[in-house]
Amino acid sequence: MAGSTFGTIFRITTWGESHGKALGVVIDGCPAGLPLEEAHIQSYLDRRKPGRTGISTQRREEDAVEILSGTFEGRTTGTPLMLMVRNTSQISGDYSEIAPTYRPGHADYTFDQKYGFRDYRGGGRSSGRETLGRVAAGAVACRILSRLGVRVWAYTRSIGPVEADLTHFDRDAVLSTPTAMPDRDASEKAVAYLEQVKKECDSAGGSMECLVEGLPAGIGDPVFEKLDANLAKAVMSIGAVKAVEIGDGAMVSCRLGSSNNDPFRMEGSRVVKSSNHAGGILGGISDGDRVIVRAHVKPTPSIFRPQQTVSRQGQNMELCIKGRHDPVIVPRAVVVMECMCALTVLDAMMINMSARMDSLEEFYRKDRPENPASL
Repeated sequence: MAGSTFGTIFRITTWGESHGKALGVVIDGCPAGLPLEEAHIQSYLDRRKPGRTGISTQRREEDAVEILSGTFEGRTTGTPLMLMVRNTSQISGDYSEIAPTYRPGHADYTFDQKYGFRDYRGGGRSSGRETLGRVAAGAVACRILSRLGVRVWAYTRSIGPVEADLTHFDRDAVLSTPTAMPDRDASEKAVAYLEQVKKECDSAGGSMECLVEGLPAGIGDPVFEKLDANLAKAVMSIGAVKAVEIGDGAMVSCRLGSSNNDPFRMEGSRVVKSSNHAGGILGGISDGDRVIVRAHVKPTPSIFRPQQTVSRQGQNMELCIKGRHDPVIVPRAVVVMECMCALTVLDAMMINMSARMDSLEEFYRKDRPENPASL
């Protein structure tokens, strides 16, 4: 299977299946000397851990991370980091009845068409549990970015018809409410809405946003490696994400240039913008403003209602899904989006170190003689 590796310099490869023995990630390109312990990664994994709230799947996993390589005495060594989480609560029998069928909204049919057979237990590699390796790697990326003065954080923007009021933005609520919304009133309404959806044996979609703060201007490239293009790819690679917007996104198609452009002005010695419709990126390159990424997530396809489908033998049939499934994907996907954006930004920053000759000279000629001939 191709496509399990992401990044150029800070490069990750995720592995494992929903009902296999374990899942994890190998990270290449992590600088030596970063203080790193399992607890630093665990706090991120706990945010996507199943069974924490009444609006997530009741599959209960500790998701305890183990660092198998790449650290010594609490610091990274510069060699590949291997992170692993063991599966402990898989119930594969829940899926035995659906083995010969295709679940609507899932990748069962497309996996069969591509590979000729599939791991039907929880979706195998296409399961949302695959994102565990992304989050573990993203936790490391966030730790590096924080040392560089860059902060990446995401939250739930909406669930079904309930949208957070961002004028009442509460960062603590993102980590303490079951919805990961920054608005406690909206979170309570969303929970009530989801309880009704669950009673109707259905599921709900929603949206989430990620902000990158402290990113300097000049990160990203202007053609095929645009920062916004790579962020879009990173977020679109998360299962169930169906659309991605940067800045004001789709709304710009209804505007005039005079209202959509962000005017520049001087603030002391700094160039700043008077607005941020562009979402912090111009021409594929960061402009120094806050980067804003928005993703729209489809409803959980596993619903406890009879659904029309076909079997692998081509027979029309009715399917009733069993198992433990989230009534909404967004709250647990928020940290996945945060980590994918962090991985993208960190990799772009590392690539950017070779963009200018003066930067190379400043780094490599520091504390060296002015005249190379004297060496």
